[in-house]
Amino acid sequence: MHENTERTLTRNCPAIQIPAGNPILLPAGSTVFITQSLGGSYTVATEMGLARVSAQFADALGLEVPSAPAEAPPAAADSAKATVSEKSIWDQLKTCYDPEIPVNIVDLGLIYDCEITPGGAGAQVTVKMTLTAPGCGMGPVLAQEAKAKIESLPGVEEATVELVWEPPWNQAMISEAGKMQLGIM
Repeated sequence: MHENTERTLTRNCPAIQIPAGNPILLPAGSTVFITQSLGGSYTVATEMGLARVSAQFADALGLEVPSAPAEAPPAAADSAKATVSEKSIWDQLKTCYDPEIPVNIVDLGLIYDCEITPGGAGAQVTVKMTLTAPGCGMGPVLAQEAKAKIESLPGVEEATVELVWEPPWNQAMISEAGKMQLGIM
């Protein structure tokens, strides 16, 4: 892991400002401190505050860009015939992390509902998700990441991630595993 390491950016690096969710450009030569590297992204402390750097820009941090997993070429209709389980979706969502809290969005209690509707070309998946705070600008970023990860599952044609605010999130929604990670037992 690369947490708690200082890096000098080798090139200009696109990032997302936390918690505002605004795209920013971190200039080459600037120093950042990696505070978290979970779920395929890096949270870095900069002189402008916290920012999230996608794994595709890891080279700017002097790290290796992870290669995409090799996919076997699907037979003509295999991906449409693949059975999508609710468990596979929840497991995939556990690879999405809050950029400020080192706990995945499932264990944080941010996922409220998951619905799978079978279809001819593949399943339609609808997920209802909330945030720890309604004003968090990272909401669309996290929702897009969750959508992309769900759509990468075999048999999923399309995913929709809806941001909802009812019921309001609170710490009681954090799973036991999440509480243990945060030390709030």
